[in-house]
Amino acid sequence: MNFRQYQPTRRVEGGLKARSTRGAIGESWWSRRFLAVLESLAIGSRLTRGRSYARKGQVLSLAVAPGEVTASVQGSAVTPYAVRIGLAPFPPAVWDRIEAALAGQAIYSARLLAGDVPPELEELLAAQGTPLFPQAVADLSMRCSCPDQAVPCKHLAATFYLLAEEFDADPFQILHWRGRSRPALLARLRALRGSDEPAVSRPARTLASTATVLADVPDAPLSEALDRFWLPPQPLPARPQTLDTEPDLLLRQLPTPGPALGGPGLVERLRPAYEAFGATAPP
Repeated sequence: MNFRQYQPTRRVEGGLKARSTRGAIGESWWSRRFLAVLESLAIGSRLTRGRSYARKGQVLSLAVAPGEVTASVQGSAVTPYAVRIGLAPFPPAVWDRIEAALAGQAIYSARLLAGDVPPELEELLAAQGTPLFPQAVADLSMRCSCPDQAVPCKHLAATFYLLAEEFDADPFQILHWRGRSRPALLARLRALRGSDEPAVSRPARTLASTATVLADVPDAPLSEALDRFWLPPQPLPARPQTLDTEPDLLLRQLPTPGPALGGPGLVERLRPAYEAFGATAPP
């Protein structure tokens, strides 16, 4: 009998705890979809082994990079276990095609540039022949340094759950996992959307528009125009429409706070306040 299997799990302080304390994990469409995909790959029943680990804070660190997710998970051994979940990133040529398709859809570009990842993005990528989520177990490479032969072990399962909540906080992390960071994607979309405009610099267009407006202003003595001094020479355009976004959009756009400011836990402590502000009816 292997005594090692009966060693108690070492409790840790300051680990990454799942926000969900009971029931299903995952709040947003993205996280629920990610976990549903894992369940469809016949590994969902084994994920429950890591749910308590995720909620107890046994995951010490979690990092998303192109092609891989790495984590450190404290188990029964003194040294935390090293976890890696691999998913092949899209090649640069494929990302060029994806970004061209996104730039051709104004609503997708607008929402992405506003910091929101629309659910329809999954369908658009599938139409390009580049599914966002894994389609088979073979698409994922799962490794853990623990002695458990089961795949996924509870350390991998805990990492999957916290990764789903990472997608709750920032769905751009899904795209980052597939090979494109948020700054790179948004910069490319801005460049592609701007390429359809005339080859005239923005300052030049602004000066030209200003000159046209001023040319329409009647040449009258100042004493006769005091009542109209603060009025625009031409009617101002109607206020442009705004996108309907989630109340925690700003939190998702900001980088992860450093340890001096409270680290990732600061964002999670602020999120309920932002949601409460968003639920308050405007005056």
